Amino acid sequence: MDEYSRFVDWDKMDVSAQSQDTKELTCTDFHELKQLARQGYWAKNHCLRAKVYHKLISNIPCRTVTPDANVYRDIVVKIVGKRNSSSLPLPEFVDNSLIPTYCLNAEGVGAIRKIILCIANQFPDISFCPALPSVIALLLHYSKDEAECFEQVCRILACNDPSKRLIDQTFLAFESSCMTFGDLVNKYCQAAHKLMVAVSEDVLEVYSDWQRWLFGELPMAYIARVFDVFLVEGYKVLYRVALALLKFFHKVRAGQPMESDSIQQDIRAFVRDIAKSVSPERLLEKAFAIRLFSRKEIQLLQMANEKALQQKGITVKQKSLAPPKRQNVHLAVHAENFKSEIVSVKEMRDIWSWIPERFALCQPLLLFTTLEHGCSLSRFYSHSEGHEPTLLLIKTTAKEVCGAYLSSDWSERRRGGNKLSFFGTGECFVFRLQPEVERYEWVIIKHPELASTGAETENHTQPASSTLSSSSIPSDPSDRLSPFLAARHFNLPSKTASMFMAGSSECIIIGGGDGQALYLDADLNHGRTSHCNTFNNQPLCSESFQISILEGGVLPFPAHTKHVQWPSHSRDTRVFGRDSSAGPGCEDIMCLCSSKLSPVSIRD
Repeated sequence: MDEYSRFVDWDKMDVSAQSQDTKELTCTDFHELKQLARQGYWAKNHCLRAKVYHKLISNIPCRTVTPDANVYRDIVVKIVGKRNSSSLPLPEFVDNSLIPTYCLNAEGVGAIRKIILCIANQFPDISFCPALPSVIALLLHYSKDEAECFEQVCRILACNDPSKRLIDQTFLAFESSCMTFGDLVNKYCQAAHKLMVAVSEDVLEVYSDWQRWLFGELPMAYIARVFDVFLVEGYKVLYRVALALLKFFHKVRAGQPMESDSIQQDIRAFVRDIAKSVSPERLLEKAFAIRLFSRKEIQLLQMANEKALQQKGITVKQKSLAPPKRQNVHLAVHAENFKSEIVSVKEMRDIWSWIPERFALCQPLLLFTTLEHGCSLSRFYSHSEGHEPTLLLIKTTAKEVCGAYLSSDWSERRRGGNKLSFFGTGECFVFRLQPEVERYEWVIIKHPELASTGAETENHTQPASSTLSSSSIPSDPSDRLSPFLAARHFNLPSKTASMFMAGSSECIIIGGGDGQALYLDADLNHGRTSHCNTFNNQPLCSESFQISILEGGVLPFPAHTKHVQWPSHSRDTRVFGRDSSAGPGCEDIMCLCSSKLSPVSIRD
């Protein structure tokens, strides 16, 4: 049909969707190009799409020495020889990856393995790249010959623009992207996330399939439309489309029994057969309707997840080691490993499903209880400082249960001097469990239109009330694990939109602005709750309450601590947390906190 048809089996292509109208693409403005890509301007003209791909890829900034078509012609005979391409062994970095053939003819199918082997020869630093076979197969549809396809793939792999991430090429990058996707699902697909938690023992294992959905299971007509936009907008597009796929899966399959014994297999089958329920246009429409964080914030989240994996020593895929598991069911909140006077195992699983993926790799540890250490706020601080994040659980005398996930070390309260000042990040959230379950996240997450990202404001720490002055927080230290959703990354409508947590010798406040989500007095005895602007929450329990039990803790902890038993007493306050001073290679430390508690038993 045209000069780019050498590897195409037109009997497999939807020819009816192809237009023979002569089109040209002359625009160079990024925003105009982005709109054309999303609208599918070149999607129905095979020749035009090939030319657009060539133009977009040739404009990717690359390393000074990037293999080109001539290199391929020089090395392919030496590497492949006269062997049948179907018998060629694949390099380990794509081992066990799907090799989709889409609408390729026999020559095209054979070319995939040849190009992969030549790329392995030229890119010895690639250690894990499961998306590569799909990218090669797709580009072969729009290449004049193997050498041209090889050159285009090499330019994508050799991109040296730090702000333009394209394809994961290491296990660390891939695994952290899976964790990042899990975090995004938790925030943007909460109904689907709840289903994953309910039916899967390891949620992260399900989310580790997200790139396979795109670069493997998704039919040709769909992945080509995704790739159109990906070449213009970059990696963030992949997250958007994967989230949209999960949303559609939940919508179509909600209330229906699973078709197999594995939710992973069910999602894969749904994506393969997506044409039965969703068109490519509807998929992209759904994807771009999701108001995601900025590219900068997603990059910060990815970096935090990479650092968490490095601290766990998880940087290379080893055949003898299983991937990291999200400890949401069988360890941290297993009935035999977890005892609380406030929450049941089921309720703790609900909470566990809300926390960021990088902390859900680990188990909780009790740090402080008011029953053991007394009802003293100063003792609470002394046992909680040096740990982040922390989890706070409260049970009132009226048997209501509420709490908060707090992203930052309580020692940061001192940065305001003697003035009560707010600190923390947008990962903080508050919740109630009884009489009904409800989580309230940072208002900017559900209403991003309230703030724009980009410019950094100098004052992040905000005054706890209009009569208290603010203090300045310096830029993020490089060793912080949680730079994600720092308030200074956003142009907020008011200071009340970022009042996450504050503490003094007199009280603890969580959430502020026209009220406080939680206020606890110095004796950890009485509290108040009301609507606040930061979390846009309803009162978490009775507006004025007396604390019956308060528990809390940190999220990652040493591997040798296998059993945490919380004693049963009438008045109990506990806090969970992570050791924020632990360096790379150190095991995460988890903490819990409680008031007036008898000795806590921690058994190996």
